[in-house]
Amino acid sequence: MAAEADLRGFEPAEIARLETAMWRDYYEKRYVALFGHLYELSRTQFGFAPLDSFRIALSAAQAAKAFQPTRSRAAADAALPPLVIYYRLLASAVPGGFDVAEAARLELDWWQARREAVGPRQYGVTVARLAASTYGKPADDPSLLITGIGRAEAMAYRDARGQAMTDPDWSKVECRSRRAYWSLKVTVADSVRKPSYSRQQKSPGQCRGFWAELAEISTWPGSERHPS
Repeated sequence: MAAEADLRGFEPAEIARLETAMWRDYYEKRYVALFGHLYELSRTQFGFAPLDSFRIALSAAQAAKAFQPTRSRAAADAALPPLVIYYRLLASAVPGGFDVAEAARLELDWWQARREAVGPRQYGVTVARLAASTYGKPADDPSLLITGIGRAEAMAYRDARGQAMTDPDWSKVECRSRRAYWSLKVTVADSVRKPSYSRQQKSPGQCRGFWAELAEISTWPGSERHPS
């Protein structure tokens, strides 16, 4: 049942692996593979039932496919209806839900910002705002900023290389994403301690600088937490 799903139940290394695979699917226009990875993520990381996982994967894939050929903000709005469906389904896995329309708009905002030569430390703040909205956390939480900027920098790494991306490059993207999701896990688990992990799991320490970055951002004055 969807009531058993929980957006906080993800494992950072595994969700980073799946997200990296989905980015690769998107850029290589492998929409069937994209759907499969979206379904796997919904089932294994958030615990959605098969039917809801199917609906989540379908709406997300439809949004990505609608957005990809657009070249303006007005045209990109074609991706909003499936994004609203996507976030409405995800909201069932968060106690009390969240503002579905706001989440869909923030998602589309950072998609479009990447196309407008906005730097990752700028649109990464939008990614952080989206996480804050989804999980009911303060938008200026240091761990959320690491999550948002970390994911944005992983995307920027890919964007800088474009069609020249290699398998080792995709591994670096996954590593950056893993750091970002460990930071998110710290926040949504409501714990100041580092999350535990098994020997088989990949820790953020295998991506250099994670805890150093967290400590650094934690010292930023509240009004300066959003990088310029």
